[in-house]
Amino acid sequence: MAKLTFLGAVGEVTGSRYLVESDAGKVLLECGLVQGGAQAERRNHLSLKQLARTVDAVVLSHAHLDHSGLIPKLVRDGYRGPVHCTEGTAELLAIMWRDAAHVMARDIEWENKWRERAGRPLVEPVYDIDDAERALTLRRPANYGEPVVVNDDLTVVFRDAGHILGSAIVEMTVRAARRSRVVFSGDLGNPDSVLMKAPEAVESADVVLMESTYGNRDHRPLGETLEELAGILKEAHQGGGNVLIPAFAVGRTQEILFHLAMLHQEGRLPQRYIFLDSPMAIGVTELYHRCRELLNPEDLARLPHGGKGDPMKLLPGLQLSRSAEESMAINRVAGGAIIIAGSGMCTGGRIRHHLKYNLWRPNTHVIIAGFQARGTLGRKLVDGVKKVKLLGVEVAVKATVHTLGGLSAHAGQSQLVAWAARFRNHPRFYLVHGEPEAQEELRETLRRDLEAEVEIPRPGDTVELG
Repeated sequence: MAKLTFLGAVGEVTGSRYLVESDAGKVLLECGLVQGGAQAERRNHLSLKQLARTVDAVVLSHAHLDHSGLIPKLVRDGYRGPVHCTEGTAELLAIMWRDAAHVMARDIEWENKWRERAGRPLVEPVYDIDDAERALTLRRPANYGEPVVVNDDLTVVFRDAGHILGSAIVEMTVRAARRSRVVFSGDLGNPDSVLMKAPEAVESADVVLMESTYGNRDHRPLGETLEELAGILKEAHQGGGNVLIPAFAVGRTQEILFHLAMLHQEGRLPQRYIFLDSPMAIGVTELYHRCRELLNPEDLARLPHGGKGDPMKLLPGLQLSRSAEESMAINRVAGGAIIIAGSGMCTGGRIRHHLKYNLWRPNTHVIIAGFQARGTLGRKLVDGVKKVKLLGVEVAVKATVHTLGGLSAHAGQSQLVAWAARFRNHPRFYLVHGEPEAQEELRETLRRDLEAEVEIPRPGDTVELG
């Protein structure tokens, strides 16, 4: 007998975690950070010692921290088994886990300074750089399409999900469940976005765990979105204001740089200065260049020299800010710059400093180019909040906030339904990684259009496989 338990990203879009159990052992599918919301920090600190003792292997769909970010915590709590993933994901994890550990260390240092002054107990980070380094030794990378024997009952094959570098749809064959096939969509890419290939079609499954981030809406056409982007940049230039783009370091930053390069080639990029203010995003952009054989060759062909040259020289005005001093110097530059910085949901990182210095200026433009989870600062800006607290200071929101939904790296509703329609044997669908409204609408759409059996699991729900 085999079973599947839903432990995370159930009724929400972060904290992805699922457990597959059989007589041969326990396998953890994903182990992601919870991001956004008042309880995120508390939930990320919860002990994983029970899982660490009992889980034999971890399987990852991709490197985004809401899918992979708690694996160093699992290691801190005692886990020493393998972490199966694609080659691209393994490369990204080396950047992301180290960066996350450094950010946590810095935040804890500041937190403990005021705690010590106030006579309150000191706190520890979720994990530290040593935990991240130990976790990196556990990576077991595989190529797309290559069968990976996880245990005597479970074999995994990774298929290209088209979301970010190395992202995968995970096909699992469970022998203990009469060779039941379980397919986890991971985060399915948007076929209209650039650089990544379209998600692979999968035609056979008994059980499908499918993401539902945009289950209740389609994205705006990319052409219209890029016209809006060009208009925002022109308006900001004429008004002498800065353009702030909170961007995920993996995927979204590289896509934005691509579109800015295209606008520059067309003579429609008026800004002289573009700052990439994220050491992590700089490292990831360099990695994308090294792994360009995994990217869409048609998109690369549109770049000078077919994308084979230095990716940082595609934009003449592009300046890289690796150090804190270089980041702080940006705010001494007169208005008229584009500033791309993390984090993508404004929950931390250098973007918060730039928001502090610019949000109160009426000629500032903020471009939200990715999904914003409930409880995050990015979501509050999208929802029209009038004041925010940044780095201990209350700041009025007088900037213009734009949402560019067409740049999403996630499939929209129609694309999700089209991917689900490729299954030939009417599997059971379980919707994960989505907020309740999106899941409800996607469930009804799949039931109506495909006559599919669709469920929305709750945290802790268990289903038998086979």
